[in-house]
Amino acid sequence: MTTAEPVLVRANGLTKHFGDFEAVRGIDVEVRRGEAFGFLGPNGAGKSSTMRMISCTSPRTGGELSVLGLDPNTQGPTIRARLGVVPQTDNLDTELTVRQNLQTYGRYFGLSRAQVREKAIELLEFAQLADRADHEVEPLSGGMKRRLTIARSLINDPDLLLLDEPTTGLDPQARHLLWDRLFRLKQSGVTLIITTHYMDEAEQLCDRLVVMDGGKIAAEGSPSELISRYSTREVLELRFAPGTQEAVVPSVVDLAERVEVLPDRLLLYTKDGEGALGAVHGRGVRPLSSLVRRSTLEDVFLHLTGRTLVD
Repeated sequence: MTTAEPVLVRANGLTKHFGDFEAVRGIDVEVRRGEAFGFLGPNGAGKSSTMRMISCTSPRTGGELSVLGLDPNTQGPTIRARLGVVPQTDNLDTELTVRQNLQTYGRYFGLSRAQVREKAIELLEFAQLADRADHEVEPLSGGMKRRLTIARSLINDPDLLLLDEPTTGLDPQARHLLWDRLFRLKQSGVTLIITTHYMDEAEQLCDRLVVMDGGKIAAEGSPSELISRYSTREVLELRFAPGTQEAVVPSVVDLAERVEVLPDRLLLYTKDGEGALGAVHGRGVRPLSSLVRRSTLEDVFLHLTGRTLVD
């Protein structure tokens, strides 16, 4: 994906109000063909409201928005026919089998019976559900249902795939299997837009992302660019008994470029975590535990907003 690729989604000054509440407060976004683009932020940041405007299921309040070169306000049905949408909550038909969920959905897009039969076989293989094809949906695990929902969203070979919090509620094994399926889609050239509050998910899947908070965009770039711009190479975590950590700050504040105080620990942002830890011990500071790790998007969000992604 390069900047020469066509822009599939362009928003300028996009807003969404619900009465007096501003869910989206004038954001600018461009998503190009072939990239995986992310909206990273906590619940209530405005991610899902933005996604519903892009998917043409909620009209914008103000600003400009084009999707696939079209205006959602006047050409919504045309746009929706070319989209794949994975909602936050699975809305599968539990009275149908796994295969029937795909075939029935395909008919909504005008595919022939022969086409949906062939497409269903392909998508069942992709989702690793071929052995469950004629099983009922309800007994499936959460991860299987999520993979089926994603497979269903691909039945019309969409130009753009929208995934709203795709792995919320899944166990780690199911999340990683789903990431593998999404990575394969990205490698095949499918354009993805993903909302998530999982920083590891954003780092794994997104070529580029925006950090959202309070309906606004706080930063934009690739995961590595954002970490380089707003954080240090390493972070030293020092855990203390709750309520005792703030008294330690004067003893360590000069050992890091930045110190964040959380309810049960201090975060020291530094180029050399092990060196900082040695200096901490040298000053007689004895935390309950310590950890040196690399910086993540969670640290970027904390720097930009003063709080963690999941409060």
